[in-house]
Amino acid sequence: MKFSVFTASTPEWSPEEAVSALAAQGWDGIEWRVTDQETAETPGFWAGNKATIPLTGLEAQVPRIKALTEQAGLGISGVGGYANCTQHDDVERLLAATAALGAPQVRVVVPALGTAPWGGQAASGRGYPELFAQAREHFAWVAERAAAHGVKALVELHHRTLVSSASAALRLLDGLDPAHVGVIHDLGNLQIEGHEDHLAAFQMLGPYLAHVHVKNGRWAKSGNDELGGAIWQHEWAPVDQGISSVPEYFKTLLQYGYDGWVALEDFSTELPLAQRTARNHDFIRQAWQAAQ
Repeated sequence: MKFSVFTASTPEWSPEEAVSALAAQGWDGIEWRVTDQETAETPGFWAGNKATIPLTGLEAQVPRIKALTEQAGLGISGVGGYANCTQHDDVERLLAATAALGAPQVRVVVPALGTAPWGGQAASGRGYPELFAQAREHFAWVAERAAAHGVKALVELHHRTLVSSASAALRLLDGLDPAHVGVIHDLGNLQIEGHEDHLAAFQMLGPYLAHVHVKNGRWAKSGNDELGGAIWQHEWAPVDQGISSVPEYFKTLLQYGYDGWVALEDFSTELPLAQRTARNHDFIRQAWQAAQ
């Protein structure tokens, strides 16, 4: 098992600072966030993130990012892209950049549910069957282009999208070549929507299980509705403080036989960034040892 950090969760570090800090802490690799983002006065996970590589001008950045990563002695577990499968030009650029970086895989975003606002856009109002059928067509094209570039395009199990669960992701990709498309199983996202027994999920995905994201969260009471009923809200938590057991998750991965990359993405803010990533490194190594 190899462990990396997704740079969505390291917003205060420049790429140079990220590779230096993560290598010094003992991580095996890094997962680069690639997207055009909004600016912000204070660096944040989703806006003003200093460790994000802009999609605009990506091709010119690839040699620098590849050299930085290699010189730090880190591998690249993947590219965290934000291009939707319907955006063929942007997907093509991400696939080409992934290959040029020497990375094995890149995330390609699946459309949101018709009831879900996404990326600053209002909910489309379109029905699930229509959206899903079109996404299947787009991913057939994505699989062909990924094969042409010699990389793998991944869908992430993510709440409020067409593929919140392993079974939905399997329906989307079934019949496509698992050498060039796959699934990111995400422990934290599944707390919100899409949870299925982990071993059953791994077994049903089979060769499509390509990558793992680990973050943790919890449910907190945020108020009451007009009838006095409790209202619960999900919030991110430190990796060792959420409602999911990381050691038990690793035991299940080990039982299934997974031995690929695990990317950490801790969106809690209780600790400063350097302390957070160092603590996560120690915890994740201990959790993996405990799973043996």
